[in-house]
Amino acid sequence: MGDWKNICKDKDTRPQEQNYKSWKELPPIPICFPAHASKTGSWRTVRPVHDFEKCTKCGFCYLYCPEGTIQVGEDGYYHVDYKYCKGCGVCANQCPVKCISMVRESDVQEEK
Repeated sequence: MGDWKNICKDKDTRPQEQNYKSWKELPPIPICFPAHASKTGSWRTVRPVHDFEKCTKCGFCYLYCPEGTIQVGEDGYYHVDYKYCKGCGVCANQCPVKCISMVRESDVQEEK
């Protein structure tokens, strides 16, 4: 038998689905905090790069980052902690003004 039975014995004891009418109802808490996550290492193939001239400081990237690697800086912009970022691209996909692009790590390393 699968491990899921230890978590949800039947459909009546499952957690209720959470529905939100808009993004404003989402709790402003990342799913995982970087201090408790595993470091990425050298296996990430792409990374999010912000164009701060386009950024409206809406915070969508922060809200949707599944690793909690995006934090607001003193300048009000959201910055990625690349030590923990996995390069999943959720932040770039959710950005309403498309100020985040996913760039190959090999291209970033060549620019250094």
